[in-house]
Amino acid sequence: MSKLGDKLVGAIKNKGKDLEGEMSFFEHLEALRWHLVRSALAILVLAIFAFAFYHELFDGIVMAPGNNHFYTYRKMCEFGEWLHSLIPWIGADSLCVKDFQVKLISTELAGQFNLQLNSAIVIGITIGIPYILWEIWRFIRPALHQKERKAASGFVFYSSLLFALGVTFGYFIVTPLAVKFLATYSVSDSITNMFSIDSYISTVTMLTLASGIAFQLPIVVYILAYIGVLTPKFMRKTRRYAVVIILILAAFITPTPDALSMCVVALPLLLLYELSIMIAAIVEKRKAKKEKEEGLMNI
Repeated sequence: MSKLGDKLVGAIKNKGKDLEGEMSFFEHLEALRWHLVRSALAILVLAIFAFAFYHELFDGIVMAPGNNHFYTYRKMCEFGEWLHSLIPWIGADSLCVKDFQVKLISTELAGQFNLQLNSAIVIGITIGIPYILWEIWRFIRPALHQKERKAASGFVFYSSLLFALGVTFGYFIVTPLAVKFLATYSVSDSITNMFSIDSYISTVTMLTLASGIAFQLPIVVYILAYIGVLTPKFMRKTRRYAVVIILILAAFITPTPDALSMCVVALPLLLLYELSIMIAAIVEKRKAKKEKEEGLMNI
């Protein structure tokens, strides 16, 4: 009877531990749910704000790359004049964009309402990225050790900064170059370029957000280098392949026939790759120093 009692007590204890583990798991799910709820509410508030002021945002931001008065086109014209002053055989207006404006049509009854609603949500997500990253950090922070928390303490700031730089680059450089080329490209004079609202919005959104995501490369490299998957030696060894991939990516993002546009897009990506190599090298040195200190402590 004593042995049977011990088994029952042991079974009850083990069951208690299992229940405690299950409760811990469900508590994590509950915490994740509230992080997601807060992120969704933040996006909703920003989307409502964008929806309320959509006419100003649409005419001043969304549609801006679709006409020749856009900031980038004016600066391209000024840059062409500057090149002409240095190299006379280059035309002063060689880079000027003239008589260009995207004409949009709505082919669905609820097309314009859906445009305003979907665009407001996208704007809300884009502006809310720093807060979303902060909620992600708050969720994963308790699972990290003290040194890991210290190493990743700038995650939200640097990731948000890189995303903002990427979105700015995509909006002012990649998007106008692509929109201008695609909107003015013609295979026959008998075809008039008139684009649906969804086509234009999806193109601008994809190019802008894709640039923001591409600028997260240093963050990704930092994480991979920290867990030992990526090393600076490997990145230097594969630099030539990375250059080819970046050039192909730049040619895909900006389907313009001139090499200048492709180089303008490829240059920041190449700089990001070199920055990522430096980051991987710093992480490797820190890990080597840490291992050396731990080795001395164990002696």
